[in-house]
Amino acid sequence: MTEETEHFSATQREAGDGRPGATAAFPYDRMTVERFRAAFPRARWRDELGAWFVPGTSAARRLNAWSGREWSDVLAYADERGRDAFTFDPLTSPYLEVADELVVRTPYSRDVVSELRQVPWARWDPASKAWRVPFRSFEELRRSWPLIEEAARRAEPEERRKRAESCKASPYHADRLAAAAERRRNRYPVPADALPPSGQVLMTQVGCAVVEAVTGEIVETSVATRFYPKIVAGTGALVWAIRRRPTHDELVRAWPARTAPGEAECARGWWQPTIKTLREERRKSASLERARATRRSRTP
Repeated sequence: MTEETEHFSATQREAGDGRPGATAAFPYDRMTVERFRAAFPRARWRDELGAWFVPGTSAARRLNAWSGREWSDVLAYADERGRDAFTFDPLTSPYLEVADELVVRTPYSRDVVSELRQVPWARWDPASKAWRVPFRSFEELRRSWPLIEEAARRAEPEERRKRAESCKASPYHADRLAAAAERRRNRYPVPADALPPSGQVLMTQVGCAVVEAVTGEIVETSVATRFYPKIVAGTGALVWAIRRRPTHDELVRAWPARTAPGEAECARGWWQPTIKTLREERRKSASLERARATRRSRTP
């Protein structure tokens, strides 16, 4: 799929009354919508689908043919307009290069990635290890640039080193080290009278986890108070369970809860995750597994 058509999608489907047709989805632009309505006067916007519905058995074929003719001219004009705007009022930054597109190259920062993902048509280029942003998205990039540049500066190695040194001098440094050591134990306190199911993806006070076994060992009060203050023992005592991170496959197969957890579920320390939680955990897990695969491929 080319860059000119990857933002346009046409899907063959039936309307609610059984009529054949296809849906069309594309970024909103007033002039584009007007041209679309002129080309497909029978098209109707469907809120429940978040797309335009075009009736007809050949609707998908006609939509794809229209998009091939339409978007090449539209995007070329938008790129030319964005290039003119950049020439008139350019962005100057050590993190921005100008080529056939705008190239954003920064130290790794989650905030930078989050901001650039909100810029239309911005994409990561693994070959150059930089984000490439077409000129048509220049105005959106300009609006996000103060946050991107500030996050990039904070991600510089020297700035990271300064913050690390400052953290070591902080009175909370020892507490953070102790909390990290506790997490590495891969254990979790659970009420003895409300044991979690083993082998099932659960949400806990420390994130998604799979309980492999319950040891039955009583949790020391000082440990529970220091590291797990939100978990309530109930009528019994807290005992240790052995936990691990779920795999991406387990997260995909996990059955979501229909409603958010209540106070009682949060107090006992474990509950069934919602679909929103599972989607975020799946994204994180897929990213971690890709990183592990990359490291393994680089190991001689």
